[in-house]
Amino acid sequence: MIIGVPKEIKDGEHRVSLTPIGAETLAAQGHRVVVETAAGLAAGMPDDAYRQAGAEILADIRAVYQQAEMIVKVKEILPPEYPLLREGQVLFTYIHSANKPDQTQVLLDSKVVGIAYENVTADGREFPLLTPMSEIAGEVGMLMGANHLFTVQGGSGMLLGGAPGVEPAKVAILGAGHVGIGAARYALAMGADVTLLDISLQRLREVRHTIFPSIRTLYCIRANVVRLLPEVDLLVNAVKWSPGLTIVSREMLKLMKKQALIVDIDCEPGGAIESCAYTTHAEPIFEIDGVRHLCVANLPSAVAGTASRSLSNATLPYVVELADKGWLRACQDNAALRAGLAFAKGYLTFLPTAKAQNRTFTPAAEAIAILAGR
Repeated sequence: MIIGVPKEIKDGEHRVSLTPIGAETLAAQGHRVVVETAAGLAAGMPDDAYRQAGAEILADIRAVYQQAEMIVKVKEILPPEYPLLREGQVLFTYIHSANKPDQTQVLLDSKVVGIAYENVTADGREFPLLTPMSEIAGEVGMLMGANHLFTVQGGSGMLLGGAPGVEPAKVAILGAGHVGIGAARYALAMGADVTLLDISLQRLREVRHTIFPSIRTLYCIRANVVRLLPEVDLLVNAVKWSPGLTIVSREMLKLMKKQALIVDIDCEPGGAIESCAYTTHAEPIFEIDGVRHLCVANLPSAVAGTASRSLSNATLPYVVELADKGWLRACQDNAALRAGLAFAKGYLTFLPTAKAQNRTFTPAAEAIAILAGR
């Protein structure tokens, strides 16, 4: 199979989807890897490293899409990439289609096979391609939050760990999943006063008893959030987008301190933070009602070298399986890949997107059976 690695075009995105080690692994198994020039440069992986691994370097993104049978990316496709897709091409990347109706329509119309990293799971509980970036996003989000509390960044001037005789900053983290745990790890390491909120008492018990014995935990209901907000210097949202879910409404911002900071790591409009709007690494902050917001959608890109290697380590076994077997057989054989199948040659096979956009849903197994019979 021909595997294509384009350079990411999202603003501020410096990661690359496949490392030279990954390219070497695929080439050793008889596959052809084509990489857009400078795709890995910002992550510390120059073209020569890919050449030495057996990959071919192509001059532009169009050439990669034209030649590749499978496109392996980091982020969702953007409008300049829409016309480059072709029927039957496999797109393996983070897709996040539920609140992107235009992208959904393109993926359906082009009849590509879209397998979403974020949905690959064998049991519905662990998401092996989402976890590594979630952990890094939580850690980077906390580091950026700490930085943007600095006076020189326009912040409140609070140091997370305080100082002798001065209390530490108060940090609240919504969500005790991998993102929240990553954020909590760094906040605690910097000496902050941390409260972790979640709706799962079992998860809070696990965190308190086995991960962070010193952390304060709180059941995530509105009354507790309202009580906590006036005290918080830094609020971190680590709750995954879900239709209709709002934890902190626009009106609730009035409860918060002036110059308090919200770091929305999930940063999906219509998510847990109602006032969320996308920002970028270049311009990360906006302010509403005196409360500063940082809503950068690709936080791991700030540590592109580490993040690219971590992501490639996680995705490579699945890339190899897709390349060796083809997408249809791979999805038949591997329940985790089947769960990640979101688009299958004109069929929408991811239920949350179908519900959110009022579209026809076809279960992945049914779409696979139909396409296998053709």
